[in-house]
Formats: sequence, structure tokens, C-alpha cells
Amino acid sequence: MSIERCLRLIAGMFVMGTVALGHFLHPGWFLFTAFVGVNLFQSAFTNWCPMMTVLRKLGCAR
Repeated sequence: MSIERCLRLIAGMFVMGTVALGHFLHPGWFLFTAFVGVNLFQSAFTNWCPMMTVLRKLGCAR
């Protein structure tokens, strides 16, 4: 799996998971959802994402 696909998978899991946590447990989880969205937004303009750095160090790059 390419690093971009890994990134989209992780971002999707984070968004879906934190939306569920925000709905069922505490609305504060929506702040994490917003954090993921802001990171995706800034990476579209800067071509840099902190999660991609982590994925490269874990050997996910192909």
C-alpha cells in the first residue's frame, strides 16, 4: 500500500472514530476531529504532513 493510501486510511479512521467518541462519550473529541481536518488542509498547501513523517519512519513508504 502506498504511503498516500495509508495516510488516507488513518485519517479516515481518526475522523470516524473521533466523531463516534464525540457523539457517544464527550463532545471534546470533536476537537481532535478538527485537528485532523486542519492538518489535512495545511498539507494540501505545504505538501507536508506530520503523519507522513511517522509513516516513513515506520517503513510504510513504497
